[in-house]
Amino acid sequence: MGAHEFFLDPAKKAIRDAVARVERQTSAEVVVSIRRQSGSYRHADTLWGIALSFVLLCVFLYHPEPFDFTYLPVELAVAFALGSVLSASFVPLRRAFVSRTLREENAKRAAKAAFVDLGISRTRSRAGILVFVAAFEERVEVIADVGIHPKKLGPAWEEALQKLDRAFRLDGSLELFLGAVEALGPVLAKEHPRAHDDENELSDEMDDESVTSSPASQEEAR
Repeated sequence: MGAHEFFLDPAKKAIRDAVARVERQTSAEVVVSIRRQSGSYRHADTLWGIALSFVLLCVFLYHPEPFDFTYLPVELAVAFALGSVLSASFVPLRRAFVSRTLREENAKRAAKAAFVDLGISRTRSRAGILVFVAAFEERVEVIADVGIHPKKLGPAWEEALQKLDRAFRLDGSLELFLGAVEALGPVLAKEHPRAHDDENELSDEMDDESVTSSPASQEEAR
């Protein structure tokens, strides 16, 4: 199963239902946001274009059989374009030329921006939680508002976060991811039980919009 499964309508409905089940146990508000990628990686496409052009040039220069160099500049340009298009079209190729550090930084930055843009800090009890999934970066970032105290939640909270990360990054399973989301319910319920007058302040729908946050929003998130 690939990350594309998470963007299909059945998956979106299943994630919405999982969030609803969590919030029936706790006053905390959970939002799941999944993005195809959290940054621009055009440089990786450029590097693949250069690499393919270089290989072609080496063939022309060192192959024992002579070649006609008349159209070499055009052929190199075509090779560059082909390498760039292949990189942009196939995630594993593009990811090969993007460092893990850059992917982590972009995922963290995008998660902070989404936290602001989705208004997760606007709940009355400041108990909003963002589960941000960056597909290209293979990262799951969980950001909790100031009303959530991870130390009070204890090891169970850390275990829940590890389940989320493993379900997406290692297993790539929607079923396991849904189970990991639902595992947040009992953990949060101990410190943040659902109140009798609890209101659903944030949408349960999965957010999968492209990252369009303004520089001001990103600065506020930092």
